[in-house]
Amino acid sequence: MSNLELGVQTEKAFQKQPLFLNSKVARKSTRAKRWYKDVGLGFKTPSAAVDGTYIDKKCPWTGLVSIRGRLLSGKVVSTKMTRTVIIRREYLHYVPKYNRYERRHKNLAVHVSPAFRVEVGDIIVAGQCRPLSKTVRFNALKVIKNKSTERAKAFNRF
Repeated sequence: MSNLELGVQTEKAFQKQPLFLNSKVARKSTRAKRWYKDVGLGFKTPSAAVDGTYIDKKCPWTGLVSIRGRLLSGKVVSTKMTRTVIIRREYLHYVPKYNRYERRHKNLAVHVSPAFRVEVGDIIVAGQCRPLSKTVRFNALKVIKNKSTERAKAFNRF
């Protein structure tokens, strides 16, 4: 096991990509092989997924998770869980009795690959996948940074 791989080991269990662990080619090469794939649907593979050293079996690019079904987007309201964020999806619901609309929202847990840096206020495009845990059924495919929080942070530095 190389030093590069030791830096990846932050969990108690041994972290590895499911491919290449016992291959003879991987032992002979100096640079460890990294397996990644294209999720399709017009989403580009992040450079951190191609060049990075993280191990995430639930990542849509470097793990064994396929994206199928619905695509949703929402605003990040919580980043307190490890590799999981809560997004808020707001919508209007029509009430026929009053001939008006009322505002409603749903919170949704989304797994975020270590290839992304996510903060509260960012917009996430999430794709449906197999159940990753009790509540998580979506995986982040694209992160759109919130400009207002970036300006506020730049101002706070001085």
